[in-house]
Amino acid sequence: MEKTSIPLEFEYEHIRYKGWATPSDKHHPDGKPASYHVVLNGVFFGNLSLNQGTWHIDEQRPDDLFLATAECLAKVAAR
Repeated sequence: MEKTSIPLEFEYEHIRYKGWATPSDKHHPDGKPASYHVVLNGVFFGNLSLNQGTWHIDEQRPDDLFLATAECLAKVAAR
């Protein structure tokens, strides 16, 4: 099965971030991906996962930027 990347675009602290999130092969029982591999502005940002309503990341990133990224991903993935 071919993976489809989800486009991401948002602004944080007057910087425009553009990139994509690729869903993992693993899924939760509800069918949603267990995590997303995220690239922003051409740089690997981290793997974001949603567990029991809380977003997590496996890289050390500024909390506010991580939350802005997770919020953007949640909005786009819900479509």
